Amino acid sequence: MKIYELFFLICWLAHGYCTSDIHIGYQVSLAIPTSYCKGFIGRAFLMETDHNQIGPNFRGGISVEANNDKYTCSLDVFLGDVKVWSSGHLSQFYTIDKCTLELTQYGDLLLKGGLDDRVGWKAGTSGQGVKRLNLLGTGNLVLVDAMNLIKWQSFNFPTNIMLWGQRLSSRTRLTSFPSNSSLSYSFEIQYDKIALYLYSGKSKYSYWEYTPLELDGLNITYVELTSNALEIFNNENRRIGRITSDKPEPLRFLALGNSTGNLGFYYYSSDKGKFEASYQALNTSCDLPLACKPYGICTFSEKCSCIRLIKRGDGLLSDCTENVRICGRNDSQMLELQGVTSVLRSNPYKVNVTKEICANLCLDNCTCVAALHFSYENDPAKPGECYVYGLARGVKQIERDGRLSYMVKVPKGTDQGHDKHSHWKKWIPFVVGVVDGVVLLLVLGGVGYYVIRKRRKSCVDTGHSN
Repeated sequence: MKIYELFFLICWLAHGYCTSDIHIGYQVSLAIPTSYCKGFIGRAFLMETDHNQIGPNFRGGISVEANNDKYTCSLDVFLGDVKVWSSGHLSQFYTIDKCTLELTQYGDLLLKGGLDDRVGWKAGTSGQGVKRLNLLGTGNLVLVDAMNLIKWQSFNFPTNIMLWGQRLSSRTRLTSFPSNSSLSYSFEIQYDKIALYLYSGKSKYSYWEYTPLELDGLNITYVELTSNALEIFNNENRRIGRITSDKPEPLRFLALGNSTGNLGFYYYSSDKGKFEASYQALNTSCDLPLACKPYGICTFSEKCSCIRLIKRGDGLLSDCTENVRICGRNDSQMLELQGVTSVLRSNPYKVNVTKEICANLCLDNCTCVAALHFSYENDPAKPGECYVYGLARGVKQIERDGRLSYMVKVPKGTDQGHDKHSHWKKWIPFVVGVVDGVVLLLVLGGVGYYVIRKRRKSCVDTGHSN
């Protein structure tokens, strides 16, 4: 794929220097190619902060990017090469001909495009006395009046990044979106914890949580990113918890990864000339919610092994395919995977039920594709909690635990080709450590070869010495 990049520093071209503010009446346009060029990126940087800290400055400008056979127009803030805020994070503005940024005489900030100057995004500050658009040293993009009072700020509309000095209250969240997927990630501040969630349609599943030890019955009201930690405060402005960085270098931002959904703290490495992670919430790939494809299992070696299901007469049914939607006990069955669990969690669908009842609950639910039963005792036949899933993701291999039973829904008559008379009541064990087994065989084979060769060499040497 060819990548076309076109960058302008308009303020330098026009004035010989770059300021951090724009006044009412300002307007600038960026032309859009007449034909679609895959990978095209065009940017016009309009503002830049003063260089007063380690690493690159903040820059603000408008961007045109090729996306899904169309072009998007957005107002962006960058820290070096990292996009830390964008007007198009939640909703893209597609346009043709041109991308125009205007700070009107009435104080509203607009993004327009097309032959008819259609408005695709606006700050909504018309008539509030706005005089300037400022890019602050913190990376906060603000609209202010003549008294420097903030009427709008980008910090109130976070994307997937939280900057140093920025606060997030329980009413806000960070979001990120895996490419070519309808799923999304979210970093949320709740009354009693902060957590990472995977959203799938109307369902959400947590895959990481942090609960402060000093809640004392008070609620979390906001979090703030400082130079060395994410600080957690209650409604008395008292710090009740903190997640610290693993490096001494000052933090510049916190990010929720678009591809992985992992939460990381980032500092600028002067030696390498780039931003590097000093803390990550999830340290192994198997703890990531989308480490493997649907119906894939992350093994002990952190490799993905597909759940291979064979439907008699129809050949291969599942080889890390998309979720299979089946309804009713007459057409589907539940198959148990031994030695696996899911990193995804939600509130129990039902409590004080057996594994068999849990399986039936999933069979009767058309949106359910998998279920997890957690027994209160070390006996799967005993009652416990039942969790149902609308997607078969986040599955990883674990040591056998008699309390856990993870099951997937498949068409009736499906097995692995081992037992032609299997029934859904006879839980079929799955061998999920295929990759680990191959690796172990290779290692043992190599060791055996080395030992045999060494013995042969020893015998030859002994024969020569005689």
